[in-house]
Amino acid sequence: MTRRTTTNAHTDLLCSACGQFPEPPKSRLVVANLAAVLPIELLVHAAVLSAELPYFWKVLTLAVTTTVLVMWVAEPSVARLLRRWLHAAALKHRRRYDAAPALWRARTVVDDRPGSLERITHALSCLDVNILSIQVHPVVGGALDEFVLSTPAGTTEQDLLDALEAGSGRRPRVWTTTALALADGQTRALGLAAKVAADPDALPHAAASLLSAVVLDDDTARSLPLLPKDGTVLKIPTVWGAPLLLSRPDEPFTPAESARAHRLAELAETVQLTGRSQRE
Repeated sequence: MTRRTTTNAHTDLLCSACGQFPEPPKSRLVVANLAAVLPIELLVHAAVLSAELPYFWKVLTLAVTTTVLVMWVAEPSVARLLRRWLHAAALKHRRRYDAAPALWRARTVVDDRPGSLERITHALSCLDVNILSIQVHPVVGGALDEFVLSTPAGTTEQDLLDALEAGSGRRPRVWTTTALALADGQTRALGLAAKVAADPDALPHAAASLLSAVVLDDDTARSLPLLPKDGTVLKIPTVWGAPLLLSRPDEPFTPAESARAHRLAELAETVQLTGRSQRE
């Protein structure tokens, strides 16, 4: 079992383009070459120097014999024998990468009654998943549970979807994410609110950042006379006339997120009106 694992680990290091192993550190490569060359040179020198040959033929024989033996016999053999040692640094880095936990965002709708969240968390714990954060949004027909998850290496999207469904979750969705998803939401919202208070024109960027969405341009907005019923486009009234349209195709907006964006727009409107009255 150990031999098979080692072989697979080395095979995984092969370049998909050239089929070669990564270049080992120069220090290890020098030591390996010395280990290959030195014994052969000593033996060849001993054999040639003991032979009754003219000096020129001794030098030529030493040069040719040593070069051929080193290139065709010694270096390939030592490279195979010392392969694990030569590529130990790359193997260590790969094991570290393979063992690193992955971060995911997950959403699923559950019944709004006691025990629903417990079933979801139990199903995730069966995969050794660590729940880093959770938010619950009330929606029509239940509650939308949103998680940031840290999963063991090798956990797939389908594994998480199956676990959420096993915990009685409906319409589960999962996405890979980064450590930014762990940023404190309240602190982030306050920072964006401060930016809007200083510059109301920053509302589109601030709202998009708050909801991890994109702002639809005017041409796209005009081509949408009716908002999609799946909740992936959010319409926010603004003080400058045309409403602000935010899109997030992969994740429908929740009522709580809609309320946050509207409060941000109200802040921009208040600042605009205050500034206008002061100028008058």
